[in-house]
Amino acid sequence: TELPRPYPNEIPHNEKLLSLKYESLDYDNSENQLFLEEERRINHAAFRTVEIKRWVICAMIGILTGLVACFIDIVVENLAGLKYRVVKDNIDKFTEKGGLSFSLLLWATLNASVVMVGSVIVAFIEPVAAGSGIPQIKCYLNGVKIPHVVRLKTLVIKVCGVILSVVGGLAVGKEGPMIHSGAVIAAGISQGRSTSLKRDFKIFEYFRRDTEKRDFVSAGAAAGVSAAFGAPVGGVLFSLEEGASFWNQFLTWRIFFASMISTFTLNSVLSVYHGNAWDLSSPGLINFGRFDNEKMGYTIQEIPIFIFMGVVGGILGALFNALNYWLTMFRIRYIHRPCLQVIEAMLVAAVTAAVGFVMIYCSRDCQPIQGSTVAYPLQLFCADGEYNSMATAFFNTPEKSVVNLFHDPPGLPWGRVCARWLICSLLACGTRQGADSPGRHDGILPSPGLCCLRPAGCGIVRMTLSLTVIMMEATGNVTYGFPIMLVLMTAKIVGDYFVEGLYDMHIQLQSVPFLHWEAPVTSHSLTAREVMSTPVTCLRRIERVGTVVDILSDTSSNHNGFPVVESNPDTTQVAGLRGLILRSQLIVLLKHKVFVERANLSLVQRRLKLKDFRDAYPRFPPIQSIHVSQDERECMIDLSEFMNPSPYTVPQEASLPRVFKLFRALGLRHLVVVDNRNEVVGMVTRKDLARYRLGKEGLEELSLAQT
Repeated sequence: TELPRPYPNEIPHNEKLLSLKYESLDYDNSENQLFLEEERRINHAAFRTVEIKRWVICAMIGILTGLVACFIDIVVENLAGLKYRVVKDNIDKFTEKGGLSFSLLLWATLNASVVMVGSVIVAFIEPVAAGSGIPQIKCYLNGVKIPHVVRLKTLVIKVCGVILSVVGGLAVGKEGPMIHSGAVIAAGISQGRSTSLKRDFKIFEYFRRDTEKRDFVSAGAAAGVSAAFGAPVGGVLFSLEEGASFWNQFLTWRIFFASMISTFTLNSVLSVYHGNAWDLSSPGLINFGRFDNEKMGYTIQEIPIFIFMGVVGGILGALFNALNYWLTMFRIRYIHRPCLQVIEAMLVAAVTAAVGFVMIYCSRDCQPIQGSTVAYPLQLFCADGEYNSMATAFFNTPEKSVVNLFHDPPGLPWGRVCARWLICSLLACGTRQGADSPGRHDGILPSPGLCCLRPAGCGIVRMTLSLTVIMMEATGNVTYGFPIMLVLMTAKIVGDYFVEGLYDMHIQLQSVPFLHWEAPVTSHSLTAREVMSTPVTCLRRIERVGTVVDILSDTSSNHNGFPVVESNPDTTQVAGLRGLILRSQLIVLLKHKVFVERANLSLVQRRLKLKDFRDAYPRFPPIQSIHVSQDERECMIDLSEFMNPSPYTVPQEASLPRVFKLFRALGLRHLVVVDNRNEVVGMVTRKDLARYRLGKEGLEELSLAQT
């Protein structure tokens, strides 16, 4: 018989699916007896100590995120410089004696080889490290458990992948992945241990729960933005506008503190590295340089030009997203094997080198070397004392290319700028990362006496407030604050008319049950009775151990929350709801053998503490790893002090928008539906709400699939 192939040639996939493989995070604290007893024991001084620890953790997040950004920047600068020197020397050599095709082959081979290493470690070791990681972090902060997204191994592979991708010449940058890197650092630091390294430092144990970790991950994402652009305020606003789904005033200050420490750490270390220890002139990974404010004025007659630029940016951003959508869909369906993904990345790297070589070869734009700050001036067919200006766009990291364009003198050839923008945008669209590179390639429009910032990437990612502040902080210029706002708002409005933003589009393509801020506007006709899951698996307050084990071992259901009801063991009639208990809590109870021999005994040999549950968090053991003997199956387990006695409930007549608002605002994982006798009739989970969305033809229901 023929063995089944592990990878089919084509994976059927469409945007109207909702994946069942994603679970929710528990952003609602389980206020059981153990939790309440611990909170009541903590006095005012202890609470102040906890608050101080939060600030210490945020400082550590900022420092480590800044150091990781420094490491990436220094390694990229040295490796990319080595590659550029080798290719430049080779081109100079073969320009004199002929045979430039060998130089093209060398450039393409170097790019493909470096990218091959990066793509192999990502595709075969940690696939979740692919891309910018921003959509995944956005999902995590929304309450979706993305496997491996904040693990140490993911951080290591992400950092190595970013370095090798940029050095390999792909049309990507290191700024987007810094957001993911900062989030992983925050998730690890806040727990005071590393589950990957199996090291527990016995600190920060109070924060070992999803609610606390979520807030620190928000700070890590902001610190990543701050390190990338030297924009602490922009980092806070990015986390608020594009990342976090839950926010409060105290969190704002802590996140700003982490962002400030991050950019200061990066600034300090890079200044020392560049030999200017007291200069502090490197606030971010991308630094647009200093601008002469006196020469950067604008008049009211230019306002229509800014609006027009926003319209064009919105249209181009929508076109970019549409192309990226179809490419991503093609990849999901056909390029799903790791080996094919590696080959694709190598081809893109080789094509990038070939395109760059052809553009340099065809360019006759020569500039004098004297007085220029070009790191690798390539003469090619220019006269002595001149260099090929097109080569500076490709013989530089993407950040330095943008800086050169910002500060080139007036009269820059429009043909070079437009050609560079078009090619790089297409390459960025074709690159798997895509999401964090577009803005760098269509960011400027040089003209005599005017260098207008046009972050048309807003037409792609649809950020307005945070991107405005990031651009103002990165350039150190507030003169163009209003034009930037005007351009971004126009680009967002125009882009939203055609297609949604890139991050939301990728979340949708991955079939993630993401909950937006509001329920679909036309969903008032649906009630909790119509959207809830039923029948519900309930447990009795005092339940037989064998029954609990069988329920947890049932692979057909795989539920994570179970309503606890009070019932008479001699009858089958179910009484009212008494509480809610989680799968993870039941597994800890079974692991520690919290049993009694008879139902009328309430004492147990060892009373569990909240620390036992925190020690098992977040990787609770599977039920298959817990051995329960036949005698133990006949014992009873009392769930009274471990269940949440006050779970949130809704009547079955509640409308979908009301259910959605309660579920979304409180960060719930389970919402019990009861009738007028307080008996459990159903359960609402994230997938029950996320499968309803507003489509082109009104309210539509997505299909659930194990994709």
